Amino acid sequence: MASTLCSSVSSSFLPSSTLRRRLPLVGAFCVLSLGFSNFYAPLYSSAFKTGSKLGSHSQSRAKSSSFIRMEGSNSNTTVPSIVVYVTVPNKEAGKKLAESIVTEKLAACVNRVPGIESVYQWQGNIETDSEELLIIKTRQSLLEALTEHVKANHEYDVPEVISLPITGGNLRYLEWIKENTKE
Repeated sequence: MASTLCSSVSSSFLPSSTLRRRLPLVGAFCVLSLGFSNFYAPLYSSAFKTGSKLGSHSQSRAKSSSFIRMEGSNSNTTVPSIVVYVTVPNKEAGKKLAESIVTEKLAACVNRVPGIESVYQWQGNIETDSEELLIIKTRQSLLEALTEHVKANHEYDVPEVISLPITGGNLRYLEWIKENTKE
């Protein structure tokens, strides 16, 4: 459906000569906005169910590259993991909070991304602030403790704590998250 939507939108508004020139751009936009998984997921999942050659090839390739899909994984070497976003007002606050999170083993790693600008509504007003984004990799089971730690050590009244599941990735990295966080 996603690819149909993109191709129908592009072909209904552009003459054929323009369409030929812009088709790679439209395709790239569709892939970037809708994600690669929307294009290969049906093929990927049906190949595994039917046991086709594609499925066998993909399975052996996935194992050889140490890639793991977390759903349905029977691996005892990893745990359900998440990425958590937290914004902070400045570099000093980001460094202090990131170090305390890793020291307490609430996360294996915290990336600090400076120079973001947040536009948000607060107490009826539209606000714009320069902030730093913390990208935190941790176990799903530590989300509640991490959230409480952020709330206790953050200067905002309502700090952002948003988690996203990690559904796959480098097996060795996922094992490293498990080894470097508390149980």
